[in-house]
Amino acid sequence: MKKVATLFEAAGLADSAPRPLADRLRPATLADVIGQDHLLGEQGILSRMVKAGRLSSVIFWGPPGTGKTTVARLLAEVTDHHFEQLSAIHSGVADLRKVFDAARARREEGRGTLLFVDEIHRFNRSQQDAFLPHMEDGTIILVGATTENPSFELNSALLSRASVLTFKRLDEAAIEDLLERAETHEKRKLPLTSDAREALISMSDGDGRGAINLAEEVFLAAASGARTPIDREALIGLVQRRAPLYDKSQDGHYNLISAMHKSVRGSDPDAALYYLARMLAGGEDPLYIARRLVRMAVEDIGMADPLALVQANAAKDAYDFLGTPEGELALAQATIYMATAPKSNAAYMAFGAAQRAAEDSGSLLPPKHILNAPTKLMKQEGYGSGYAYDHHEAEAFSGQNYFPDGMARQNFYAPTSRGFEREIKERLDRWAELRARRPKRE
Repeated sequence: MKKVATLFEAAGLADSAPRPLADRLRPATLADVIGQDHLLGEQGILSRMVKAGRLSSVIFWGPPGTGKTTVARLLAEVTDHHFEQLSAIHSGVADLRKVFDAARARREEGRGTLLFVDEIHRFNRSQQDAFLPHMEDGTIILVGATTENPSFELNSALLSRASVLTFKRLDEAAIEDLLERAETHEKRKLPLTSDAREALISMSDGDGRGAINLAEEVFLAAASGARTPIDREALIGLVQRRAPLYDKSQDGHYNLISAMHKSVRGSDPDAALYYLARMLAGGEDPLYIARRLVRMAVEDIGMADPLALVQANAAKDAYDFLGTPEGELALAQATIYMATAPKSNAAYMAFGAAQRAAEDSGSLLPPKHILNAPTKLMKQEGYGSGYAYDHHEAEAFSGQNYFPDGMARQNFYAPTSRGFEREIKERLDRWAELRARRPKRE
């Protein structure tokens, strides 16, 4: 069914109306979409759906500016579905009801409806459930778009009825392709030095729409009399730096702190500093990072370098005292210290094992010889009897039993041979030897 033109379009005014460059360059066919060949190439799942003439409900997951809205619109066009678009930010149950009613009427006339819902993760659980019966009976083909991990943000019932398709961040080659399309459309080259062009691609941060918007600002600056060619420094001053793609409450937050933590654990200070800088540039709360550094100190370094915990707490105090930006250097210093420190999770593992043993053993009393006997009755019961005061023993070690009677001695802590734990291991081995020599109690 051919799309019916509006009066505005029929009068020939649409082409001359002011429109952003990104809108003018919007792909007209699925083949024009850049950077998503895994979905739209010959063997891509969306290409196979189109060839088969059967669309199914899908969730498009990916960063902004990767073509999610455009692909949804083109899928509707190529399969002759009515295209309906909603934003979960601005829509409620009443809006959904109107869309479902119209789609049902359209279906009775023999035409399907592709409902595109942008930011679908913003709908709550009951709103997401409202889609289910209409997806199941074919009233709508749902195409939801989200920048957040669907596993966390969408309910399982919805996910069981829709395939999740991942849109990739555009690489440098794809952004370059878009810039060349912009130049062809404008019939002129971007007035940038090669260094500035590389900077513009980097500023785009994988966002195709963002790249075209930056290019449009450059074209406008040149038309307004800016000195050309524009170099890197002038470009940064002209367009300002785009804010990094980072949502402190969503995936970016968890992905980058996880990457930083694993880089520290993997003893890579350079990668750890990179993710630290990424988070700080994105506006992350520095004290959140400081808390994670403390966690790294006790979880991944532990007794291999007990001073790591001191460093982490000192970095937190230094940031509290200095604030931004000077205090951020304290976080960087602590990050380097953690990444270059010897690693051991022996204390972490030992405590976990001790917790499990405590849960399993119930309410066993400590052995009586290590209990105080402040009353006569307690002395008569044998409290404190036979206790060996370690400072009076050879090497200040008695080797007596401290576990409850009836509970075998446990070995939770197994120090490594790295860092300070090497010395601890030597002590424990010596104490085990002395303990083995101690006469058994009757």
